[in-house]
Amino acid sequence: MRLEDVEVFVEAIKAGSLAGAARRLSMSAMAASRCLNNLEAELGVRLVHRTTRSLSPTSDGEVFLPHAQALLEDKTNALADLFPDGAHLSGRLRITASAAFGRKIVAPLLPDFMRQHPALQVDLLATDEQVDIVGKGIDVALRIAPLRDNRLVAHRLCDNPRDLCASPDYLAANGYPQTLSDLATHSCLTTSDTTHWWFEQAGQRSRKKVSGRFSANSIEAIFEACQGGMGIANLSRWYVGPAIARGELKRIVLADAEPEALAVWAVYPTSRLIPAKVRKFVEALEARLVQNPLTPGA
Repeated sequence: MRLEDVEVFVEAIKAGSLAGAARRLSMSAMAASRCLNNLEAELGVRLVHRTTRSLSPTSDGEVFLPHAQALLEDKTNALADLFPDGAHLSGRLRITASAAFGRKIVAPLLPDFMRQHPALQVDLLATDEQVDIVGKGIDVALRIAPLRDNRLVAHRLCDNPRDLCASPDYLAANGYPQTLSDLATHSCLTTSDTTHWWFEQAGQRSRKKVSGRFSANSIEAIFEACQGGMGIANLSRWYVGPAIARGELKRIVLADAEPEALAVWAVYPTSRLIPAKVRKFVEALEARLVQNPLTPGA
């Protein structure tokens, strides 16, 4: 039984199609189909139901799937023991992060990481949309938000402090808010469908209703609107710190509250063995965050 054939079967079940498995494994759809046919011939059973649009496991396929996953994990364990420094990393590493974090933090890290692991391919999905990491076959998601899906496994990487900020022109025209209650009279730039911001106030979490004329599903769009004088934004310090240092934005410090800090999390699709390629990437990211904390302009 060839492990390459087993890997195609597992990836096809994850992706719901052979074409999806082929893309993830960087092979042609014809080669993926041949691998699956070889495996079914080897086992003497039909593992999947195939149509022109979808693929699903047969009852025999459902029985074999956990064993197939265990075989691949045994391979990963063996390589990790033989090459503990990660020198043997190969295959495709699929990462997702917000557009801003992906562009400013993750992408600059990847050239050195990929030079250290020349057999590794990396696919970075940078988007502000919430991604189904199981359905999309993502190896690790980097998230800056409270985690709501308790089926996923998460590892906390670092603090993520946030700041209220606005352009000098906006503050000159509308005044500088002094307290949390003052935000009610200001235009606040929010993510789509957000009606409240969370704050730390007298040692307690406090929720404040906010509103404004502009909202967006993109942090980068909110940042541009803030620079353009459209209102007050509540953004990660690593993102707005450089603009504050240049004088393009001003940090707003309230007398009675401060924005609730979040955290950066590495989120994995399963509690089973974390592949060496994922573990080494997260270690590299953690090292970068230790050397350069996410607090410019603090």
